Amino acid sequence: MADSGRADGPGPMGHGGANAASRGIAGLPFRFQVVAALALAVIGVIACVQIGMVFLHVAPSNTVSKEYGKAVDDWIYPEFEQNWKLFAPNPLQQNINVQARAEIKMPGGTVRTTDWIDFSAQDGAAIQHNPLPSHTEQNELRRGWDFFVGSHTDDNRPNGLRGELSEQYLRRIVMLRLGAHRDGGTVDRIQVRSMTTSVKGPSWSDEKTDTRPSYREVPWWTVTPADLPGGAGDARTEAKR
Repeated sequence: MADSGRADGPGPMGHGGANAASRGIAGLPFRFQVVAALALAVIGVIACVQIGMVFLHVAPSNTVSKEYGKAVDDWIYPEFEQNWKLFAPNPLQQNINVQARAEIKMPGGTVRTTDWIDFSAQDGAAIQHNPLPSHTEQNELRRGWDFFVGSHTDDNRPNGLRGELSEQYLRRIVMLRLGAHRDGGTVDRIQVRSMTTSVKGPSWSDEKTDTRPSYREVPWWTVTPADLPGGAGDARTEAKR
């Protein structure tokens, strides 16, 4: 009888407390049930919207995606961008480094050309061992170059209306990193190139891979005031990185 009294007592270990805990939300006071139900409903709605937006983003063009394409893009980019290059059908097997150099007009009238500056390597160094790398360091330069390549022919001629826009965007990225004034002079012209290196196959593979780098150079661009975004006034040299 003593054991029975302890088991049926009002303490937290009694049958009453155990039954309340096993009922989950139903065992909470009414006001907490309402809050929990609303929270679960909001989470469920957000999850459904996320799934729907991702589906419309990756699905073939259709009436709904055409009608609400801008809303879908605003939801997806940049945090939920879908990139399938890691998977089928053709995983990306190259390292692409975007580099730039500049012609500097010095105060005395002389012109000096800088060495090639590897901006991709700078971004990689900033990302490595960083648990929370910035979106800019991960994607700005990479996507700017992809935008340029996708809107130009192999000989760097624009193949559509977006070609000129991609050039302006790439110039602004480079100038933001170079600075309008560098080493006591003023940046007069810039040139951009990519260095593409194939990733060597694994040790157990018999695949032969040519890992020598190949280059794609863009003609020199003259810097204009439109190429100077806010913050481009101070040079960001390699030493500062």
